[in-house]
Amino acid sequence: MIPDFISSLKDNPYFGAGFGLVGLGTGLALLRKASQYAFIYFRRRYVMTLEIPSKDKSYHWVLRWITTANKKSQHLSVDTQFKQFNNGKVSSEFNFIPSLGNHFFFYRGTWIKMERTRESNVVDLNTGTPWESLTLTTLGTTPNLYKYLLEEAKVKALKSMEGKTVVYTALGTDWRPFGFPRKKRPINSVILDKGIAANIIGDIQEFIQNPIWYNQRGIPYRRGYLLYGPPGCGKSSFIQALAGEINHNICILNLSERGLTDDRLNHLLSVAPEQSILLLEDIDAVFDSREENAAVKKKFEGLTRITFSGLLNALDGVAASEARILFMTTNYYDRLDPALIRPGRVDFKQYVGPASDHQITEMFRKFYPECEHHISRDFLTQLKLRLPSLGETGKDINLTPAQLQGYFVMFKDSPEKALASISSQLSQLL
Repeated sequence: MIPDFISSLKDNPYFGAGFGLVGLGTGLALLRKASQYAFIYFRRRYVMTLEIPSKDKSYHWVLRWITTANKKSQHLSVDTQFKQFNNGKVSSEFNFIPSLGNHFFFYRGTWIKMERTRESNVVDLNTGTPWESLTLTTLGTTPNLYKYLLEEAKVKALKSMEGKTVVYTALGTDWRPFGFPRKKRPINSVILDKGIAANIIGDIQEFIQNPIWYNQRGIPYRRGYLLYGPPGCGKSSFIQALAGEINHNICILNLSERGLTDDRLNHLLSVAPEQSILLLEDIDAVFDSREENAAVKKKFEGLTRITFSGLLNALDGVAASEARILFMTTNYYDRLDPALIRPGRVDFKQYVGPASDHQITEMFRKFYPECEHHISRDFLTQLKLRLPSLGETGKDINLTPAQLQGYFVMFKDSPEKALASISSQLSQLL
């Protein structure tokens, strides 16, 4: 009975057609599943992807580099930059970068797919801009191709910054460039008293060249400097010129910024851009001395939430960052708490005062290089004779370099008028 039944099913055309369809469907399903597994296996073994978030420093480097490598791209976005020329003029420059979507380019014999995406519901809390990312995809088994690409993008980006100083300011928990890169200021454009500039440059270069010495002796690899003296004597100008001399950028941190906390201060000092000078200007304006008050009082109550102990710990605490060069400036040295300027937090202190005889003559020669040296000495003599209230013969005149500079600017091309107008014009600048 059973063999006859099976034989009848075999000869039944409806059953045969259904069995065939089921078999075909099963076979196709297995084939599709196998192809999916094969594609996943192939992608995991032979396809490399690299994601670059917009918060990463290389994000904009890669975008600009891809623009030069992929000349045929038709989907572009504009990135407006400002460029400063040697004559001081600033002009706008329009750069085209790949827009949102997929882009393909050829690099080192390999096709690379780049996908630029933007999250409309996610924003960067520091800038308020939408979160973006780049995803590079190519065939390969080692990430060397991406390393070469990133290195080329970095070199090209840094080459555009050669001869310039970038000034950073704190924005949220990150550092952002402030304005356009500035042309490096020559170190000889800031005239300090004899030996001051040479001593600071020598000390900072010795520090930069000897990280191993610090590590071998277990000394934190950081250096703190304090420049103090009356306003207008060249403290900030010298720091700007020094940054150009040692090929560093400048990170300006305003301790009176609203919303600045101890944790954020510590974080900002730890993530400062490499090869940068951290600058804290007018450090005396933030806190009163503890010697005058039992409790540390904030001079600008409500504008900042950092504490004095938080500042000390950020400068020289357990979590303090290393490989750091920090400069502080103040007009009132006697207002600073001794704990703030002790060795380890401030290792080099330098008074930058009013213009000395040396500075006066050197500034005159710089503004009027065509004049003979004896004319600069005549200017100094006339300055002392005609403005006796500013100083006694044989002593330094109590003029700041900023006041002298303002005076020389009034007579750009006429050293004779600068010499003859001391009594009538220079007194107006005091």
